[in-house]
Amino acid sequence: MLRYTLTRLLSLAISLAVASVVIFLAIEILPGDPAAFMLGVNAQEDTLAALRDQLGLNGTLWERYVSWVGGMLTGDFGTSYTYRTPVAGMIADRLWISLPLAIYALLLSTLIAFPAGIWAASRRGSAADVGVMGTTQLGVAIPNFWFAMLLVVVFAINLQWFSAGGFPGWDEGFWLSIKSLTLPAIALALPQASILARVMRSALLDTLSEDFVRTARAKGLSRRQALWRHALRNALIPVLTIIGLQFSFLLAGGIIIENVFYLPGLGRLIFQAISARDMIVVESVVMLLVFAVILVNFLVEIAYALVDPRLRHRA
Repeated sequence: MLRYTLTRLLSLAISLAVASVVIFLAIEILPGDPAAFMLGVNAQEDTLAALRDQLGLNGTLWERYVSWVGGMLTGDFGTSYTYRTPVAGMIADRLWISLPLAIYALLLSTLIAFPAGIWAASRRGSAADVGVMGTTQLGVAIPNFWFAMLLVVVFAINLQWFSAGGFPGWDEGFWLSIKSLTLPAIALALPQASILARVMRSALLDTLSEDFVRTARAKGLSRRQALWRHALRNALIPVLTIIGLQFSFLLAGGIIIENVFYLPGLGRLIFQAISARDMIVVESVVMLLVFAVILVNFLVEIAYALVDPRLRHRA
């Protein structure tokens, strides 16, 4: 298990190094000068040069890359061109909204998808199976931003159970903050739950047709006992993959939902930074999100080894 973990850690480090180069170069080749954007089209050349020097834009590409990576390794993500505040502080403030929202949405998605997928697989071909699959197909087809607006109309405007948007802050109370994240979390969780339920059903049906399940049934176990004791654990590997990918998507892909509900999270921060040509913020936030994706994939692979001992022995 130790060798397996070290191998995956090495792969994580290489992936992060490659990702940092790709992100930096992709941002650098974008057209436009942040200094010219900040000062306007009528700015004098000496003023532009002074601002570029102040922002650290006059160094070579290699010098700026090393400075950026070295700063991130020490917790210094640079200073925002627009707000003139440390990027690390801006990310920390927004992360305390986006991270709980992603965890909340993933929890809702899992709580919905697992029972639905297991129920459909255990009743293959029945009306319950058809109903679950039809509902999940509808959940995949509905855009989450449209569903978000529908939730606002029904639960915020008509029923007035929740607020239509905004975030009060964690210092105003845990339950009040969770309540403000509930509608966005539901909007994010619906399509993810639909996908996860379909994967859960397919994985269980494939596992139930394996020889070891038939052997368990031949030894006297009922279909229900064989499902819960043997099939479910072996069907978790593809499900864990989807859960890991979903968490990464929920953390990095909530830009539209955060804008619908006016949540000051990482998604809105990226959107505002791109609009203001604040490239140091974009680079740092995207790198953080890439790190989160790679870290989640690493944890999923460790979970594989815990679920399936054959992976540990093969490593």
